[in-house]
This record gives sequence, C-alpha cells and structure tokens, in this order.
Amino acid sequence: MKISTTPKLVTIFGGSGFVGRYVVRELANRGYRIRVAVRRPDLAGFLQPLGNVGQIQLVQANLRYPDSVKSAVRGADIVINLVGILQETGLQKFETIQKMGARTVAKAAKEAGAQLLHMSAIGANPESASGYGRTKATGEKDVLSVLKDAIIFRPSIIFGPEDDFFNRFAAMARLSPFLPLIGGGKTLFQPVYVGDVAKAFARAADGKVPKGKIYELGGPERKSFRDCMKLMLDLTGRNRMLVSLPWFVATGIGKAIGWLPGAPITADQVEMLKTDNVVSDRAVREKRTLEHLGIQPVTMSTILPEYLVQYRPQGQFTKISGEDA
Repeated sequence: MKISTTPKLVTIFGGSGFVGRYVVRELANRGYRIRVAVRRPDLAGFLQPLGNVGQIQLVQANLRYPDSVKSAVRGADIVINLVGILQETGLQKFETIQKMGARTVAKAAKEAGAQLLHMSAIGANPESASGYGRTKATGEKDVLSVLKDAIIFRPSIIFGPEDDFFNRFAAMARLSPFLPLIGGGKTLFQPVYVGDVAKAFARAADGKVPKGKIYELGGPERKSFRDCMKLMLDLTGRNRMLVSLPWFVATGIGKAIGWLPGAPITADQVEMLKTDNVVSDRAVREKRTLEHLGIQPVTMSTILPEYLVQYRPQGQFTKISGEDA
C-alpha cells in the first residue's frame, strides 16, 4: 500500500492581514501547501516570498459570496478564518462579516471535510453593547453549531511590527502634545505577540490542540491602557501629557467621527473599552491558554523596541533613559 506524502492543503481567509501574514509564514515553514483567499489577490503578492516557489497560492474570495468561499475551500484539509473588522465601512458590516461570514466559511469547511480553525477575540459576548463583541460571539456560536470540532482562538490586543495599537498611538505622539486616556485609561489588556498567535494556529493545524474548544490567548503581562501608553512613550522617547477622557465625551467623539475611514475611535470601540480585555480565570482553570498549548508567550519588552524605534525623535540614534551609552 502506497502512502501519500503530499503536504496538507490549508485555505486561509484573511491571510493578507496583520495576523494572516504571520500564520502564512509559520505554516509555510512547516511545509504546508497554502491557499490564501482574499478579496484582492493582486494586492497580496507580498506573501509569496514567505514560502517556496508554488507553495503559496492566491485566490479571490469574499465572505459575502458563498460560492467564492466554497471554491476557495474545495480540496482543503484545513480551513483557517482570520477575517474580522474593527470598524464598519460600506458593505463591510459586523453582522455580515463576523457572523454570517463565519457561518459561510464553517459550512464550506464542513462540506469539504476540512478541520476549521477560527479567530475570534477576547471580549466576544452575545450580551455586549458593542456590535463588534456581540457579532464575534454569535459568529462563534454559528461556527460551533455547524462544526462541533472547530477550534476557536480568542486573542487579546495583538502587538507586532504592523499592529494598529502601539503604532497608532506612537504616530499620534509624534504630533500631539497629549494622548487621550479613554475612561481614564483603566481598562486592562493582556497584549499578545502576533508570532505567538500564529504558533497557536500552526499547532492546531498540526493536530496538537484539542478540538471543539475556545482558547483565550494573552501575553504574560496584564497592563492598563495608561500603562501601555507610558511604556510606548518611554520606548519612543516622547514626553507627552496623558489626559483622561470621560466615557461620555469619548462616545460623543466616536459618534461624530466614527463614520470616517480610518477614524481613530468609534462609538463601538468605546463600548469595547468599558470591559477588561484579559484571559478569564475560567480559561486558566480549564487549561485553554497559550501556556497550555505549549507556547511560552513573549513579553512586550522583547518585541516593542524593535519597531517603535522608528518613532523616536532621531530614530535608533536617540538615547532613551536607562539605556547604556
């Protein structure tokens, strides 16, 4: 009897995004064949050098069109859904992408007989006042109703060279004499390195993660919003005032400018900030964390200096307090 040695095929939705590129690289390094399904394949060519010639294929798909999703999944052994939005724009709505889209991918994976790995977020809650958090939770429910053995990962705030958290505020600190602390900056985060999130997906693809469970991914440190801003300012050598912004003021600003593309804050995001974004005690007790997946999470101090250096007044030549001369 001849045993096939052909590498498994993984279809990744959202593979050209921030987390996606790290998942693609991690899987490519492990020898998987990778099909990246995106709305604009012509803009995702930067992924192909992450693997060997022919290892990474780009295909067109849109979660709002089930036939394109089925086509992208056909023949796949594993399906990964990383698609999510932080802000609604045009036809990209929370309900459409994070609930209906998640269900569409799950149905296609089931039809193809593929294992499904789905990315949600800490803060997913069907009772959330935030449309983001609410649809993340209902999306999880729909996924598990279709495929009971699906694996779901809920990361906290994700940091890394292309992140939209530390980079956004560091860029703001270049120009503004102060930074706003929404709700006083008391919200707790458990920032997790994007490379660790990618490793979690890779271990699941390898079959080393128990199926049918929801895992919460957080880094080794819990930091308040204020603490994160202080750390960023220290690493960038910027001396900026931290000004508390009451919830009602932040909500008003979010409503006024949230409709703009790339708005710094939306009313929905303000709602999300009212709840701590950390790994739950229950997830720890039930061994559903990074550490229990055999991954030792990386600290912020290990990674942040590598990419926040670009925001220093004189770049890498700026001496920051406490550094050796």
